[in-house]
Amino acid sequence: MTLTGEPHVHGRTEPWSTHDVTNQPPPLDGFDPLSCDPALREAVRRYAPTALPDLRELALESGSAEAREHGRLANDNPPELRTHDRYGNRVDEIEFHPSWHWLMNRAVRHGLHAAPWRPDAEPGAHARRAAGFYLWSQAEAGHGCPISMTFAAVPALRHSPELASQYEPGLSSPDYDFGLRPAAAKTGLLAGMSMTEKQGGSDVRANTSTAEPLADGTYRITGHKWFTSAPMNDLFLTLAQTPDGLSCFLVPRVLPDGSRNEIRLQRLKDKLGNKSNASAELEYTGALGHLVGEAGRGVRCIIEMVSMTRLDCVLGAAANMRVALSEAAHHVQHRSAFGERLADAPLMRTVLADLALETEAATALAMRLASAVDGQGSDTERGLLRLALPAAKFHVCKRAATAVAEALECLGGNGYVEESGLPRLYREAPLMSIWEGSGNVTSLDVLRALHKQPASAEALLGELDAAAGADRRYDDSVRQLREEIAAPRPERARKLAELLALTLQASLLIRHAPTAVSEAFVATRLVPDTGRSFGTIPDGLAATALLERVTPGR
Repeated sequence: MTLTGEPHVHGRTEPWSTHDVTNQPPPLDGFDPLSCDPALREAVRRYAPTALPDLRELALESGSAEAREHGRLANDNPPELRTHDRYGNRVDEIEFHPSWHWLMNRAVRHGLHAAPWRPDAEPGAHARRAAGFYLWSQAEAGHGCPISMTFAAVPALRHSPELASQYEPGLSSPDYDFGLRPAAAKTGLLAGMSMTEKQGGSDVRANTSTAEPLADGTYRITGHKWFTSAPMNDLFLTLAQTPDGLSCFLVPRVLPDGSRNEIRLQRLKDKLGNKSNASAELEYTGALGHLVGEAGRGVRCIIEMVSMTRLDCVLGAAANMRVALSEAAHHVQHRSAFGERLADAPLMRTVLADLALETEAATALAMRLASAVDGQGSDTERGLLRLALPAAKFHVCKRAATAVAEALECLGGNGYVEESGLPRLYREAPLMSIWEGSGNVTSLDVLRALHKQPASAEALLGELDAAAGADRRYDDSVRQLREEIAAPRPERARKLAELLALTLQASLLIRHAPTAVSEAFVATRLVPDTGRSFGTIPDGLAATALLERVTPGR
């Protein structure tokens, strides 16, 4: 090799040559995920119209090269568990990459955690927060877990007003204050949940952890928890058995005197995806906890938290599909094959149009559920949320893995390479379907809601009736749903949940989306003879118009 970098070849110096890089798309860095998401913009205008200016700022940051790089780094450098310090003292700490803290800081600053529960929250605060969570999750999904749990902890804590008044200000603070210190010494707090055990999983009534009442009104908790995410959060809602039955407790990581609570982190889970987020097995070895709500009514308390984290699973799945679609739509705009640009190839347009339908419907449904949280003062909105949320959790989260896989395939072999970012999205996709109740659990919860709260069916059908008469195929699907609701059976729980979610999505699109969108959705999702793969939509649908609505930079 010469000093100029030119190699010697058989005694001659030849100019260095290499291939030219052509026909490759530019990086998507710097795109605006709000400007290419009409479904989200329209939903925000309906449910939180004053939020759009703030959301534009958040969207631009989410799509920036900086945020996307922090998302990559946080996943390429997963958290590490330190059980002891150099001297042998037990510390039970987890170290995160700086990019994790960068993402968390901005999520908290933008109020994506517990801000909607503040006394001064504006009308539509939950819809505003949902839109922000959806946009920011497109930068990186893993850190959404502690953000979501902090959001969801507040309604559960309110079963004990004294505890709520003590901790809510910190949980809703705009300050990200990382580190294990007493809650009173911190400017911001994060919460988590610690429910499942190895012998029961979702069957939390099988839990064996125990809580012994003490003279001062606190409890000493002993037991093993199989799956506790974000274990560096400041406080946890956990379940343990008392003499009165399964009960809910608030367990702080650090006690008021500055000493560490008796919580031992055993190991971190090696998960399929969600690599940036720490999920641990832990032991309570006499940890001090405070009873939340009534003794023996732990499930009633914790279900308040589970309901809100389920909402975020729907939002997270919709966000994952949406950013995968953005990557695919951007790619085909700049890539040619077989003599034409991919975006002009009829079959590719059909595939992406079908993906666009899926994401628009998921986004519309997720935002409608968030608006129902804003309206929980109404029996109708509470009833709709109780029935539609588990159905949406079942259907939208199930669809995410298939949709992301199809978006990845639009990039061909490039999409299968880690550097594209699509494999990370693909590994994340099954998570939302599993956490907070997998498919069987959530679909059976739909049946449970019908049995225990029959008024929820009336609330749902009232929502569906708002679109009656607009499309015969839709009306037929609603009639079929009424028959399923009238005679629910466990073996058909998934069918019922899916049909419920699809008809509610169709109702929202019929009422609020352009005709091209709603007609295509009804034709492809509510008609039995349509194809089951993406890209098999019938002839005559406006594929080009659907794709243009969602392509970044258009």
